Amino acid sequence: MSEKDLSYSHCRQNDTFYPFASLRLCARPVWFRFVRVRVLFFLICWLSMFTSFCFAEKDQTWQGHDEVEAHELDRMVYEERQLTESGPAERPSNLKIAQVKDSQETSEGSDPWEDEEEEIDSIYDPLEPMNRAFFQFNDKLYFWVLKPVATGYSAVVPELGRVCIRNFFSNLVMPIRAISCLLQGKFEALGIVLVRFVVNSSAGFLGFQDVAKQALDFPIQDEDLGQVFAFYGIGPGFYLDLPFLGPYSIRDAVGWGGGLFINPFDYVVNFWPNVGIRVYDIVNKTSLRIGDYEAMKEAAIDPYVALRDAYYQYRLHLIER
Repeated sequence: MSEKDLSYSHCRQNDTFYPFASLRLCARPVWFRFVRVRVLFFLICWLSMFTSFCFAEKDQTWQGHDEVEAHELDRMVYEERQLTESGPAERPSNLKIAQVKDSQETSEGSDPWEDEEEEIDSIYDPLEPMNRAFFQFNDKLYFWVLKPVATGYSAVVPELGRVCIRNFFSNLVMPIRAISCLLQGKFEALGIVLVRFVVNSSAGFLGFQDVAKQALDFPIQDEDLGQVFAFYGIGPGFYLDLPFLGPYSIRDAVGWGGGLFINPFDYVVNFWPNVGIRVYDIVNKTSLRIGDYEAMKEAAIDPYVALRDAYYQYRLHLIER
């Protein structure tokens, strides 16, 4: 007799003594496997956030020694490039350069690059060695697996079809955007989110067409629970470069985990089919932006620092707008 038959027979035998035993035991295989994975992930994220508050320094946005050195290297490379690109007649002499530097020091009393260094903001990164290892893993995963698959996928599916699929998946996460707008008191954005969902789900053929943006000029409201935490004063914690998932802060990782409980799509589809659908969504989105990561990596002196700072600045932009 199978495990399922045993559970049902056990339910029937104990109905007389425990009226709710049948509901409890029979319903467990349906929802328990789904919830236990997400509860475990959520507890790990909250534990990580607690440790971040315990061990993080008071100033979370600090300028480390490595970032200062990278910035100085950027400045030196820029100056050398300007000198090499200019002609011999346009190159200033060393005496003129020294005079200009002396005049700047005496007039301003500070290095003009010093102000720019102070403006550069970076997230606290106490786990940098581990994060760099995961960054290398994700980098190889992108170039060896994700990019070849996305390139082949883009050769088969036209760009219009891939954009429609991206719109469809974006329309499904409406509850996360709606609840995030509501918790932040952004009622106008909440109205836009609801109107977009109704219009795109009906006139846009289940969200494959973004009719709300084309006809009503209602853009996507990019809101999530990580921004909700920031709205209520929770700091970013420290930086994490998670395998398969990429860059996150502790705050955004907890917000992402909370979004798993809000998205009704996770309750409709079983765990492994849900993983397959998410992987397909990632491949589809990657096929629409092949070359962006390569350009960033080629232009950066330290791709890890560049990706970390770009992610943090992007999240600050979403929070401050």
